[in-house]
Amino acid sequence: MRRVLLANVRAHAARLVASTLAVVIAVGFVVATLVLNETSRVTLLQAVGAPYVDAAAVVTATGDRSLTPDVAKIAAAPGVLAVAPTEQTSVRAVVPGWPGSRYLMVEGVADATSLRWQHLAAGRLPESAGELAVSERVHAGVGDRLTVTVAGTDGQETTEQATVTGVVDLGGDPTAGIAGRAFVTTAQAQAWRAGDPVELRVAARPGFADADVAAAVRTALAGQQVKVVTGPAFAQAEAGKLTGNRLAFTAILLVFATVAVLVAGLVIANTFAVLLAQRTRELALLRCVGATARQVRRSVLGEALVTGLVSSALGVGAGIGLAAAVSAVAGSTDSPIPLAGVAVPSLALAVGLAVGTLVTLLAALAPARAATRVAPLVALRPVDPAPLRSRPAVLRMVLGLALLLPGAGLLALGVLTVQVLVALAGGALSFLGAVLLAQRALPPVVAVAGRAAGRVGGIPARLAAGNATRNPRRTAATATALLIGVTLTTAMVIGASSTRATATADLDAAYPADVIVGGGEPLPAALLGRLDAIDGVRAGVVLSRGEATGPDGQPITVDGIDAAAARPVLRSTAALRPPRPGEIVLPAWQEDAWSVQAGDRVRLTAGGISRTLTVVDGAHIDNPLLASGDLAALVPGRALGSLWLRLDGDGTSTGPIDAITDAVGTVAPTAQVTGPASERAALDSVLNTLLLIVTGLLGVAVVIALIGVGNTLALSVVERRQENGLLRALGLTRAQLRGLLAWEAALVAGVASVLGVVLGGVYGLSGAASVLGGQRVLVLSVPWLQVGAIVVVATVAGLLASVLPARRAARTAPVAAIA
Repeated sequence: MRRVLLANVRAHAARLVASTLAVVIAVGFVVATLVLNETSRVTLLQAVGAPYVDAAAVVTATGDRSLTPDVAKIAAAPGVLAVAPTEQTSVRAVVPGWPGSRYLMVEGVADATSLRWQHLAAGRLPESAGELAVSERVHAGVGDRLTVTVAGTDGQETTEQATVTGVVDLGGDPTAGIAGRAFVTTAQAQAWRAGDPVELRVAARPGFADADVAAAVRTALAGQQVKVVTGPAFAQAEAGKLTGNRLAFTAILLVFATVAVLVAGLVIANTFAVLLAQRTRELALLRCVGATARQVRRSVLGEALVTGLVSSALGVGAGIGLAAAVSAVAGSTDSPIPLAGVAVPSLALAVGLAVGTLVTLLAALAPARAATRVAPLVALRPVDPAPLRSRPAVLRMVLGLALLLPGAGLLALGVLTVQVLVALAGGALSFLGAVLLAQRALPPVVAVAGRAAGRVGGIPARLAAGNATRNPRRTAATATALLIGVTLTTAMVIGASSTRATATADLDAAYPADVIVGGGEPLPAALLGRLDAIDGVRAGVVLSRGEATGPDGQPITVDGIDAAAARPVLRSTAALRPPRPGEIVLPAWQEDAWSVQAGDRVRLTAGGISRTLTVVDGAHIDNPLLASGDLAALVPGRALGSLWLRLDGDGTSTGPIDAITDAVGTVAPTAQVTGPASERAALDSVLNTLLLIVTGLLGVAVVIALIGVGNTLALSVVERRQENGLLRALGLTRAQLRGLLAWEAALVAGVASVLGVVLGGVYGLSGAASVLGGQRVLVLSVPWLQVGAIVVVATVAGLLASVLPARRAARTAPVAAIA
């Protein structure tokens, strides 16, 4: 039988090429997903968690205490090589060639080389006082001398010169913000009024594990109000803050990879099962000439094993290559989280080989058993397909319902409880049930569509409608591959669109404006007009500022805003509604300090004037916010405190931000330009990277579906060889025969596309709701243009799949076909 196995592989090479290609692409699909998932995780950690990935432990304070006394204790702990306090401050700097001054966020460079995480694009890190390395946002080069202004504790400012020794490439770190960053020695940071360290990073001695060092540090700091975690764990937490802790970037990719494994397995099983089902008579002939049932089964399974192993190995290579191509494209874009290189986890190799090989074996098992369970002479005769009411069909329907209904319940539960794993389990079960029920659901729908097509397509269309419904099994097998691909594509497109819409809405709700200009000193009145004239600035609003006394008797700075002027500036009023007369918007920290909540009344006084106001919850604002009229009545001598600006479009362009920074530096050198525009740009680029990954992988899904449809149509042409020959003999032309198969493919592909869009819409919206339901604002978005394009592309793919089978059928002479 070994010779028979190899002979079968050679004899059926043409058929095996098609199934092998399906396995290669499906396995490549899975491997590419897992490789890109790992690559994005590693890149994200290197970009956002760069300061921590090489640290053995990170210590942060959980209470209002200084970490400085802990440095010596940690340094004496077993396994500790060095301790680096993270010291931060801010200064104003004048950059040669740029007007005005700009704020720089300053951070000390670790003395220990092992804890220096900064990646240099040029030059070197500072080594002494008067030197600094800067980020690319500062627009300074190596050798430039910056004029640095440092604010003292007594309110006095000192000015000194500092030389740029290096340019730091922050890569994908979105925490760089609008302001540039500077890196100096620890002594220089302390001289520039750095406060207590915000964290302590610990390096391990050779041979000591991170967990052991973290445990030793906890022991050394027992009883202190500190939190000690390993460096990689801290880096993971920082990476999770990239788009908000609940956006779950990695979870989205993990869900996508899981669904990809499921879909790939279904496509492989469908394609290979149809191929082997056509060889039932050939296998029966082997039994007639002396082969036992066990030998036939071994031969078929051996053939499937060879096909699965070879195809899976090729698919693993193809998947890694696809991941490398996507990574290269993403890495060449100006993204704050580019994909860097390719990280190939061993899990991806194992899963790729296992999926391709095991699913191919399982797909071949059922046809092999069917061929050996039928008597050889009976199997040689033509066998009508089993009716829909046969026992296997009834069992399939019962199993489909048993999976669909509980799966739909779990999916709904996952959405309501915002549990993505529950929703994923429900989606997988319900989708399996839907695929099993497709044999009963698809043919009736195709029949209805066929009657409509028969009115415009003539005889070929009417014959195609009859062919599509005559054999429900074949119709379901043809449509299922495309149904799976379209469902996955639609679900991912809608999920990605909803993720983008929700993340944008959440960011809009969290921050009042794209850019905020303010400072310790009053701003000049003419500044708003100058900023309004900048290309890319849509609108702006002035916030007046005054000093008052709160209900606790403490002085407090309050802002005033005109609601009508503010509305065009605010992107969202979900978390910040401009106060009406008689209201005061309080940030959360102020509500806690005054022990009040929304709806309570508070009393402010200033210069003998009092005003009682109703509390309204605020968002990310620094000071209590009143209506401008209320502030004018309370503080007649108010000043211009800050400006809120809204940018054109989605507010992610850095060009207007640079222009605003330059203009502010010229007119108000002490003012600071801040805001969420850079965070919005980072978020937008993250989602663009995700969409790029998804688009590349979904293109593969369409190719898989195309191969599945082509394989099934080709085998149906072989099966209906005599039927097609009879039609030709009765007068059907070659063109009409090709049109018949084209109409049949279009009917099946069109129905599968529409049903796939419906299913994909349900899964996409449900998945987005289960992942993003905890956000401040949940926006479910359906990109109708893209969904319509999916239907068109899938239908055209079905038509293309019919070209080669139609040409083969048309070239066969009627007499030869009937014989």
